[in-house]
Amino acid sequence: MNQDLRVRTKEFALRIILMFTKLPNTEVARVLGRQVLRSGTSIGANYREAAYRARSDSEFVSKIGDCLKELEETGDWCDLLVESGTVPEGRMAPLQGETNELLAIFTTVSKNVKERNKREQE
Repeated sequence: MNQDLRVRTKEFALRIILMFTKLPNTEVARVLGRQVLRSGTSIGANYREAAYRARSDSEFVSKIGDCLKELEETGDWCDLLVESGTVPEGRMAPLQGETNELLAIFTTVSKNVKERNKREQE
C-alpha cells in the first residue's frame, strides 16, 4: 500500500470539502456542489478499501477502477462548475490539475497490477 497516495487522496477530499464550503448560495452551486462533494470525497475511501481490504489482485484492480470512475466524475462536476460560471476557472484550476494527476496515478497503478498478473500467468 502506498501511504503517500492514502494521504494525497485524503488531502484531495479535504480540498473538495473546502471548495464546497466556498460555493455561492445558488441552486446550481448547491446541486453541482453536492455531486462533486460526493464523488471527490469517495476516492480516498475507495483507495483505502482497495489497499487494506482487497482479497485478491482482481478485487484490488476493481476498487482502483472505482477510484478512476469517481475521479472522472469529479472532473466532470468541476468542469461544469467552471463552465456554468459558478466558480472562476483560476480558482478551480489547481483542483482540476490534482484530479488529472490522480487519474494518471490510478491508471498507472491499475495497469501495473494487470501487467504483473499477466506475466505471472505466462
